[in-house]
Amino acid sequence: MKKPIKKKKKVYPQIEKGKTYSIEEAIKLVKETTKAKFDESLEIHVHLGVDTSKGEQQVRSTVVLPAGSGKTKKIVVFTENEKEALEAGADIAGGKELINKIKTSGVIDFEVAVATPSMMKELAGVAKILGPKGLMPSPKNETVTTNIKKAVSELKGGKVAFKSDDTGNIHQLIGKVSWDASKLKSNVEAFMEAVRKAKPASAKGDYIKKVVICSTMGPGVRIAI
Repeated sequence: MKKPIKKKKKVYPQIEKGKTYSIEEAIKLVKETTKAKFDESLEIHVHLGVDTSKGEQQVRSTVVLPAGSGKTKKIVVFTENEKEALEAGADIAGGKELINKIKTSGVIDFEVAVATPSMMKELAGVAKILGPKGLMPSPKNETVTTNIKKAVSELKGGKVAFKSDDTGNIHQLIGKVSWDASKLKSNVEAFMEAVRKAKPASAKGDYIKKVVICSTMGPGVRIAI
């Protein structure tokens, strides 16, 4: 039986192995090594020095990216004031009737969920549907609020929620490679500032160990912390 032919790893001479670059240099390299025929997203990957066995050391927060996220998300608002939510820019809005519809059909036609505090008791009935998909509104990511207009406006304007996974890493899309380098830089800086502010009080030693940016299909470029 013939052994499968291993694909050779693509070499990018522009990127020096083991070297860290400034944000400006890294963005330039990402742009130079992007070869896909579609407009790739710019991704940032952060490796944290947290103890993943301790729940209180999970890093979780939100940030408004100055240049937007490059992705328009469909927003649902669970509220008793449907008109207010729709006027604020929500794509879908409703109360008990909408929750019951989700409960019976299991159909989810949105990417972000916002709710007023009064609706959280009702949402408990669909927590098993929304929870596994990361769509359950939560005070931690500021999606449970009485200020629906502000919440929807920020989400439409580039607000994203992020959290560390069970390996202590954060992965986030922060724009499109085709964007002006200054816009991408402002998003990288805003995101990293939010990650720093989200440091758990009990985390010891080096908090941010490694930061890499890359395009959807391109190689990673390590940036200086």
